[in-house]
Amino acid sequence: MNTQDLLEIKTLLSSPKQIAIIPHKNPDGDAMGSTLGLLNYLLKYNHNAVVIAPNDYPDFLKWLPNEDRVLKYDAEQADCDAFISKADIIFTLDFNALHRTGNMEPALESSKGIKIMIDHHQQPDDYAKYMFSDVTMSSTCEMVYHFFDMLDALDAIDAQIATCLYVGIMTDTGSFRFRSTTSTTHRIIANLIDKGADNTQIHNNVYDTNSYNRLQLLGCALSNLKVLPEYRAAYITLSQNELQKLDYKKGDTEGFVNYALSLENIVLAAIFIEDKKQGIIKISLRSKGDFSVNELSRQHFGGGGHTNAAGGKSETDLQSTVDKFISILPQYSSTLNNE
Repeated sequence: MNTQDLLEIKTLLSSPKQIAIIPHKNPDGDAMGSTLGLLNYLLKYNHNAVVIAPNDYPDFLKWLPNEDRVLKYDAEQADCDAFISKADIIFTLDFNALHRTGNMEPALESSKGIKIMIDHHQQPDDYAKYMFSDVTMSSTCEMVYHFFDMLDALDAIDAQIATCLYVGIMTDTGSFRFRSTTSTTHRIIANLIDKGADNTQIHNNVYDTNSYNRLQLLGCALSNLKVLPEYRAAYITLSQNELQKLDYKKGDTEGFVNYALSLENIVLAAIFIEDKKQGIIKISLRSKGDFSVNELSRQHFGGGGHTNAAGGKSETDLQSTVDKFISILPQYSSTLNNE
């Protein structure tokens, strides 16, 4: 984002506007942390701002400051469409292609509002007038912090904003262990703690409150874990029946794929989750080193993401999806075994 862009954005935000802040479908900690962090900032300057999420998100994010102001598009479409159509500005955070918003895409495409993208995923689409895109960043929340800095607005960060941004950085860095975590990331986290983010409470709220059924579901997932040592790969499956039996709630499988990746000598991990309502198999991929699951997902499963973390989907059944995954591994055998 160049100096001229920043000057124009400062001018746009210098007087109250109607502003829609949009995360991607099935928003995670970084999506909700960044959108709510920006919301809390904009409310301080009397903007008529709302977060409009394409659909619901996990309960472990529903304690975030001003979360109760979030609109869900799938449940409140008429109100959301009306707000989007009149919005002066539309911020899109933590995604870089409008189809990632699901059923919201037509409303966003037809809106005359000025679009501002803040995102750290690869290969962004060209839909926004202003783009702050950086794939080297740990998270969109870290980018929002830098965005505030570029607006000379770091002094506006209070405990509520700091809490939101901390959540997104923490979750998207795997509690600060992924390679995208830099010394700058840690300095930002230190500043957020100084601003009032309670790191211990945040971690407890996100990671340390489990239902009995979620732990049972984790046990089921681990019992389904399979290892393909010749490809240094491992995968987990969860069927719709298994999810229903253990009273699955949105967000319950968060982080399960990392158990497969934690196995000794494993470079590539996947989890395949059956969703009969949507008629798809949801796929999450993780890797170590330079092996790009972003490229694998884009080429074979209609998805994408980051080098070491990506998602995709399949419209065939669970076993066929697993069979396809296994069938493509030979073409990556050399890379995986040399990683």
